[in-house]
Amino acid sequence: MLVLDTADVPTAERAEAFHAVAEGEAGTCSVEHQVDERGQIWQRLETWQFGPMTMIVTSGTGMRYWRTPRHMRMDTLHSISLLTHPIGTGGILWNDYRQRISSQTLYLEHRTEAHYEYNWSGTGMSIACVIDFDRLGLPEGMVRAAIPLVVGSSVAPLLLNQVRALHRNADHLSADAGAPAIGDSLLCLTRALVASVTPDPRSRREIAQETLVPRILAYVRAHLTDPALTPQRIAHAHNIAPRTLYRLCESQGISLEQWIIRKRLEGARHDLSAPEHVHRTIETIARSWGFSNPTYFARRFRQTYGATPRQWRYRHRAK
Repeated sequence: MLVLDTADVPTAERAEAFHAVAEGEAGTCSVEHQVDERGQIWQRLETWQFGPMTMIVTSGTGMRYWRTPRHMRMDTLHSISLLTHPIGTGGILWNDYRQRISSQTLYLEHRTEAHYEYNWSGTGMSIACVIDFDRLGLPEGMVRAAIPLVVGSSVAPLLLNQVRALHRNADHLSADAGAPAIGDSLLCLTRALVASVTPDPRSRREIAQETLVPRILAYVRAHLTDPALTPQRIAHAHNIAPRTLYRLCESQGISLEQWIIRKRLEGARHDLSAPEHVHRTIETIARSWGFSNPTYFARRFRQTYGATPRQWRYRHRAK
């Protein structure tokens, strides 16, 4: 949902307008803007709600955003955020810890009584998934200790893939009845992210077991386009037996094989409708989503969506 586009605001009022909206969404802060080649600033801010998680996307010209202990004492927000930078390269400063953030990295941000700064130069975009800290259910010391370490966690790429996919379909998914469940899944994976780098083996084991199914599903989503994705490979990646994998999924009401097919069909349906894929054949799109048999793909697509892949593509073009 669009909250602000400063292109619709008089030039002289843009900085003030953005600052007011940023404080409303993320708490008391200070903001400095860089200007473009025309001497102007431009910022666009969008938000979507997914149960316990709020996705905030900021894009535009370069900026520096910071919160000091004084800022944080002025409001009651106590949150944790997952942060990535899909366009351009940003930077984070948290106390004495510095981290460059790009499209390939995921950063964990904890708003505490500490200096925090985020910035980028030139045109950029940041995606922040904000969760109330109390919903995380983890000791504050554990979270603080994890912040410099999560970039190397094996859970980080899975979570980053989830965040990217959610952003691509945010308008549609936030309006869906399943939006709160999506937020719960991200909350669960965030717990797994922190636990994966904690030195306490007992906490690691307990949270790893608790978050196993969400991690399995995140792994599958990240490898949906791989035709070599098999239950054996999924089980091996999580150090469990295939029969345990099936049992875990069934306990959550999930048929693993059908879940994978459905997610692949959703990906193929999106590509068939997307203008950037108009030059690709239906068979190529199907193969890119793990369907090596065109006849099987066409049959399952029609059973699921009531139209053949060709009809679906034509209807979308006709709109």
